[in-house]
Amino acid sequence: MSNDENRNEQVEDELKEATEAAAEEAQAESEVVEGEESEVDALRAQVKEAQEQVLRSQAEMQNVRRRAEIDVEKAHKFALEKFVKELLPVADSLEKAVESTEGSEDAGELVASIREGVEMTLNLFMNSLGKFNVEQLNPVGEPFDPQQHEAMSMVPSPDAEPNSIVAVVQKGYLLNGRVVRPAMVVVAKAEDAPKIDEQA
Repeated sequence: MSNDENRNEQVEDELKEATEAAAEEAQAESEVVEGEESEVDALRAQVKEAQEQVLRSQAEMQNVRRRAEIDVEKAHKFALEKFVKELLPVADSLEKAVESTEGSEDAGELVASIREGVEMTLNLFMNSLGKFNVEQLNPVGEPFDPQQHEAMSMVPSPDAEPNSIVAVVQKGYLLNGRVVRPAMVVVAKAEDAPKIDEQA
């Protein structure tokens, strides 16, 4: 072997080693890049999940705020409900006092003045209730509504529509549209309606 051949072999060996080293270096760099890419993908997924959690918590806070506002509004609207229930017997008593003096105009001046005083007191009382959105239910002639009326009995009434209210036993009341006390009523039934066992 000549020197040239030896040199050529050495150069080839060196080239081989350099090529192998460059390949190993490139492979190591690609592994680092792949590792960084997978790390970046993992971080992106975490950021996306955190954003979704923030959106969910914001939506939940809006729902809680809305529910709280509705609860406060209902509390303001219906805070007087128990108080109104306690006052309704007073209105009933005043109405009964006025009704009991009907037909006794000839009883004297004293009874007439008492009746007038009770009527004025009743009107004043009902106006005061009206200022706080308390409405009276006196549904004579209206169709029966089980959400606002309580049927005490059914009677045959040829001149009234079936399931309409013929008489009111006790007036009902609403507070801001909500039933405080249903009206106790007598309901007309159809002539050919089957007999209902009211004792059951």
